[in-house]
Amino acid sequence: MEIMALSMFAASCLMLLTGYPVAITLGGVSFLFGLLGLFTGHFDFAFLIALPQRIFGVMTNEVLVAVPLFIFMGTMLERSKIAEELLENMGRLFGTLRGGLGISVVIVGALLAASTGIVGATVVTMGMLSLPTMLKRGYNPELAAGTISAAGTLGQIIPPSIVLILLGDVVANAYQKAQVEMGIFAPETVSVGELFAGALIPGLMLVGLYILYQIFWALFRPESSPAVFDEDETISLGQILKSLLPPIVLIFAVLGSILVGVATPTEAAAVGAIGTILLAGDQIKQGSKRVRLAALAIFALFVMAQNFDLRTGIDVITFTNMMAIIVSIIFCGVIILGLGTSLQQCWRQGVLTEVMQTTTRVTSMVFVILIGAALFSLVFRGLEGDEMVHEFLVNLPGGEMAVLASVMLIMFLLGFFLDFIEITFVVVPIVAPVLLVMGFDPVWLGVMMAINLQTSFLTPPFGFALFYLRGVAPDSLKTSQIYRGVIPFVIIQILMLFVLVMFPEISTWLPDRLFNKY
Repeated sequence: MEIMALSMFAASCLMLLTGYPVAITLGGVSFLFGLLGLFTGHFDFAFLIALPQRIFGVMTNEVLVAVPLFIFMGTMLERSKIAEELLENMGRLFGTLRGGLGISVVIVGALLAASTGIVGATVVTMGMLSLPTMLKRGYNPELAAGTISAAGTLGQIIPPSIVLILLGDVVANAYQKAQVEMGIFAPETVSVGELFAGALIPGLMLVGLYILYQIFWALFRPESSPAVFDEDETISLGQILKSLLPPIVLIFAVLGSILVGVATPTEAAAVGAIGTILLAGDQIKQGSKRVRLAALAIFALFVMAQNFDLRTGIDVITFTNMMAIIVSIIFCGVIILGLGTSLQQCWRQGVLTEVMQTTTRVTSMVFVILIGAALFSLVFRGLEGDEMVHEFLVNLPGGEMAVLASVMLIMFLLGFFLDFIEITFVVVPIVAPVLLVMGFDPVWLGVMMAINLQTSFLTPPFGFALFYLRGVAPDSLKTSQIYRGVIPFVIIQILMLFVLVMFPEISTWLPDRLFNKY
């Protein structure tokens, strides 16, 4: 059985390396090994009977509803040119300084990460807009390629992040399983909101390290990161605020509502999707009064909800609350009118069709992989693969930290070949319960894994961010230069992992203050 479990894992990895679709690989290989186990008497068919229940659990999981909403946000920001305008203006703000364009790329990557959490759109947008300018003005090609690739992957760790949402769901299930194994039959839960809070400070620290790396190049090798704009090409404060304020407001609306407990990640993602539609409508039709009134109505509705009981199903509604409900209904009407105007503008420009097609395509990919991963985990467990992994990790010499180091090393090496989704759904459910039984904090562990998974986007030869950048980079930029350029940023991420190991409070302090669970 152990040989079959290991063979199934190895066969899945080999099929993925050939480029075969992830969902079909996970489901197909698992099904074939399940049949082989039935014929040899090493597998119980009852495990496969549990598959429909697993799929139904995915369908009814409200947290995962946030995935298509955040994908929609990222795609809309990219297609409506909001991200493009932000990058251009930030580049002009810092472009008169040595290393300034690299710094602006990192800052814009952080802002787009905190707005959407989508990696591909960020790397492609910054690669198309910034890379030609950086190369033309004399930037070191490796530094330029590495900066754009690394800044684009900040969407993996800075919330709201698709990785954190998927990882949060997996870690929550593993945490409950670990508590049951420890004899705790009223297990605590860990939410995606707590994981968001835990990842915020490490994510911002990572941004700071990237900026320090840009400054280091500017100071010690000034010819490698020159100023790209002249003093007469500076931008006014009004233009900066015009491009900077909308994403910042969106960040506070989405991330702030999650962290202060006003909304769940799914509810906040819905608000963010509405806000992105309004931003896109205002971007396409400059100065639209309906759109801007709708944005103000959202803010006013938020204030009303904080100060009045707007529920209509309660037995007694006071006169004050009734007036508040009526006013709120009017605000909702204004929002609907503004949304209609924005959607109409987006549809006329062809933006809405592209956004909906991309959102549907990416969301379908994620959820089909979820189903394939569910079948893989069931068959792997039926072949007692999880017990084999548990025994292997528990018997490692060196104690708990040796086990943690081994798991992180395995995930890091798998990141050379596998996508973060594959690692999240295949590897994490196997190893996370073992680590949590040992007493590791679930939020801290989740943040550690998220940063580790972030390297899977950068590590050659199969880092997705490298593929995205290669697709839009000019022919003069060699693939080997892209690979060499990202290596320092991978080292920075590994350094961040060591910092978190030495000071776990970096990821647990904010959840402790906001949720009071630790």
